[in-house]
Amino acid sequence: MDLRQKQIDAVVKMLNLNSPAVTTSTEEEDFKVLVLDPFTRDIIAPLLKVNELRKYGITLHLMLGADRQPISDVPAIYFVAQTEQNVKRIALDVSVPLYDTFHLNFSSPLPRPSLEELASECVKTDSISRVNKVYDQYLGFVSLEKGLFSLAQPRSYVKLNDPAAKDTDVEQAVAGMVEGIFSVLVSLGVVPIIRCPKGGAAEMVASELEKRLRDHLVTRNNLFTEASQAGGSFQRPLLCLFDRNFELAVAVQHGWTYQPLVHEMIGLNLNRVTVKSSEPSAPGAPPATKAYDLEHQADWFWSENCTAQFPKVAESVEAALSKYKEGLDEVNRKTQMEEEEAASGLSANTQNLMSAVNSLPELTERKRVIDKHTNIATQLLGEIKARGIDAFYHLEEEMLTSRVDKAEMMELLSGSAKGTSEDKLRLAIVYLLACETVPPQADLDSIEAALKDAGADTAAFSYVKRMRSLDLTSQQGGASALGPAAGVTGLDWADKLYNQGVSAVTKGVKNLLSDGHMPAVARVLEVLMESKPSPEVDGYALFDPKVAKGGAAGDKAKGPFKEAIVFMIGGGNYLEYHSLLEMAGRNPQAPKSVVYGTTDLVTGKDFTSQLEELGKKMMG
Repeated sequence: MDLRQKQIDAVVKMLNLNSPAVTTSTEEEDFKVLVLDPFTRDIIAPLLKVNELRKYGITLHLMLGADRQPISDVPAIYFVAQTEQNVKRIALDVSVPLYDTFHLNFSSPLPRPSLEELASECVKTDSISRVNKVYDQYLGFVSLEKGLFSLAQPRSYVKLNDPAAKDTDVEQAVAGMVEGIFSVLVSLGVVPIIRCPKGGAAEMVASELEKRLRDHLVTRNNLFTEASQAGGSFQRPLLCLFDRNFELAVAVQHGWTYQPLVHEMIGLNLNRVTVKSSEPSAPGAPPATKAYDLEHQADWFWSENCTAQFPKVAESVEAALSKYKEGLDEVNRKTQMEEEEAASGLSANTQNLMSAVNSLPELTERKRVIDKHTNIATQLLGEIKARGIDAFYHLEEEMLTSRVDKAEMMELLSGSAKGTSEDKLRLAIVYLLACETVPPQADLDSIEAALKDAGADTAAFSYVKRMRSLDLTSQQGGASALGPAAGVTGLDWADKLYNQGVSAVTKGVKNLLSDGHMPAVARVLEVLMESKPSPEVDGYALFDPKVAKGGAAGDKAKGPFKEAIVFMIGGGNYLEYHSLLEMAGRNPQAPKSVVYGTTDLVTGKDFTSQLEELGKKMMG
């Protein structure tokens, strides 16, 4: 289930002109050009650095949309998304020709009409002989860690929940998710058992994905045949699909662990972060910055501390620095001892000196990593103190796990309290979601007044308030009275917005969170993997693509499961991802393996802005 490594292997094979192993190349194939578009550039970025690309003969990588000069006698590897615009640009490049031969790779299957258009254009310009081959790569997702991926589909929550969206818009969004998840399953070489709450986007995606898998499995030499012949896991994994409305609070609450804080406050993008440099910048110039890679494979400190709470991270930085100084003192001591022995005419103990010299590269690398995280932690600490993030975090945790204290919240919402207007808005939304019942109108009015005094736009709060009221009203059979104005096209307002497991937001979430603050998705997944009867999941839909349509799933489809893939529709986050890792490793004697994916990784601020956009659309 190491998705990242499997994607790296597939990309390396592609860079080797789709040969299964690196072989001695002919002289003209020692140098290759790689052509990417923005989507595939983001796929490659977390996997291979520039120096690693050179190992596979890539001496130049260029963007498809940029102006490029012809390079003769050099093969070009195109790795791009299967868009109409890209197909037209490729046909133009082939006709020029820009390169000697063209190896065309599409991140997801190229539709037949697009393939025929490409062939037709190449025939017109008598250039089809330059196209070596066209490959469907099934790599339309971004692997950030061995168990974390994103489909890089921004604003998916808005697209699926916009009451004015057309059916075709929703269908297109669902089709994009199905294609992305299918590519992930192809890369892993697994055909899973699919579970999801009934109703809404999760069941729509699950149903379409099952159909996609079933249609593919009946083809001869399908993409999963090779994986099964290679000796994959005997037991099939579980794939659980959830809609973001299943649990909204975790999408807006403040984090207190290292990785979510870096993502939220500094900006972690494709495993890379840019921080303010401690070095002074030139007069009049913008502040100097430094970019750092944060990857488990190359950064021992990040691997050990990314899920740790911030105070523990600060302690770990100090401990690592202290250990480094001890190592440096030991090198200096051995070197000094060697010099004293040489000066006194004694035979030199070269073994001590060699040991000291050999430890220097490791110490230098350790110091580089410590300096990186000292800079990151320093910037985080400044943000935390300025905004009082610890107070927001602790109060939100209390609200979601034990008690809801309106008075404490109102103190933090006041103008004299620390925090940005957006911090206060998110706290108010968590309060609204944590209440067992919708608060009295007088309380809601006072909260909105406090938010406005703090300079916050209350559209997002109004949107969540409407969700709460509609959920309760729908239980009384009157949701349609609160729908949009007449004439709005697209799926029914209530069905689209509130019939997507939103009951888990308004009731029952606290039961799921009872044993410490484990987000609801992690708790539900644990129950599904253990395959024990539970009222929380007994009504979940079950899809098995290997069973004939209309047939009943066998006993093996019901678990228990050791491996699972969780996909969050509408935006995921590192808080949720870490909760799944914690759940998977809770029993060291029987560890579980979990892969977490989402349409897009979003910060609490990003998600709140999507709620705000929907709130403004709701109010007209």
